[in-house]
Amino acid sequence: MPDMRGLTIILTSDDPERLFSALSIAAAHAATGAGARIFLEGRSVALLAERSPAPRDADRHACGLPTLAEIRTESTHLGVRLIACQGGIALSGLEIGQLGPDVEAGGLVGLMTSLGDDRLVTL
Repeated sequence: MPDMRGLTIILTSDDPERLFSALSIAAAHAATGAGARIFLEGRSVALLAERSPAPRDADRHACGLPTLAEIRTESTHLGVRLIACQGGIALSGLEIGQLGPDVEAGGLVGLMTSLGDDRLVTL
């Protein structure tokens, strides 16, 4: 398989379905051996702290698809990096430790300066 460019997804919504889509896209990209990361901006950071089932998890499970928690685990095992916006962590009243061991804190300036030749997608 030819070398693929990395993928950076910026998630700006606190909709769990958008997080599911971002994780699915990033996991598929990472499965090719390319780098993938998701930057959760603003209130979307709170999605990483939620441990209750996502609204459509039962439907996904019934169809044999992974739940939101399962796709998160699968994607990070494939090497997808999850980056929580430092401002979003504060805005949500959270601390980085509440988001899980697979999450790192970061800022938009650092993200933009490290893009290199990554594809950039905003959801």
